[in-house]
Amino acid sequence: MMSERLAVPLADWGDSVRVGLPRLVLSRIITMCLVELQKLRHDRTELITRAIQPALWLLIFGETFTRLRAIPTGNVPYLDYLAPGILAQSALFIAIFYGIQIIWERDAGMLTKLLVTPTPRIALVTGKAFAAAVRALVQALIVLLLAALLGVALTDNPLKLGAMAVAVILGSTFFCCLSITIAGLVLTHDRLMGIGQAITMPLFFGSSALYPVNLMPGWLKVFNHVNPLGYEVDALRGLLIGTPAQLGLDFAVLTLASIVMISIASALLGRLAR
Repeated sequence: MMSERLAVPLADWGDSVRVGLPRLVLSRIITMCLVELQKLRHDRTELITRAIQPALWLLIFGETFTRLRAIPTGNVPYLDYLAPGILAQSALFIAIFYGIQIIWERDAGMLTKLLVTPTPRIALVTGKAFAAAVRALVQALIVLLLAALLGVALTDNPLKLGAMAVAVILGSTFFCCLSITIAGLVLTHDRLMGIGQAITMPLFFGSSALYPVNLMPGWLKVFNHVNPLGYEVDALRGLLIGTPAQLGLDFAVLTLASIVMISIASALLGRLAR
């Protein structure tokens, strides 16, 4: 009789956990995104300084090579071809150093306090990743406005713009979690900065951000096929300027890569607090 009385409460408890966990994860993600927006609202100079590099790429590199016609992009002006790649690059540069914030929180004792709360580690990591995506989306808006001012023929289709935002979120999530993973392995600011700087340029130049894939040597084509940034650039270019793109494959790879990297980063998060 006692076991029968306990069976129902235990079953109800299990159901409440299954229902409550997604809500908890969603709540933490929303909270961290709101915190990130508050930071941006109070420190708008960061948006200006981060916009300098993509502006230089578009104004100098893009305008110059459009006139030189040195890179064959078919009927698409090179500046139009370049703009989605620079958008992806700016989001990459924001996300890839996000692990530094985790190390700062570790040094301040905040990470340890977060890890002893009932919040699942996957919720903490996903919240950080989406917070990085919020910054990347704000940066993407700046790049799009600048590209439009320079005469880039961007789509005005709201569905395509929404899909573009999803691609930026997925790409930022992957690279933010990659940064957290590296932080969990190296444990220090200096090492993370060094590794981050060492991998950003190969990721950028090893994608189709600057030039078509058919211009790459064979070994670089192989790297582009395993480089998530290459799939993000392909999706952004297809959505924003209408070039041929494998959107189904692009979004599938970005989604799978993000899920895998969130899992790895969550597993390594506790190592930072030791």
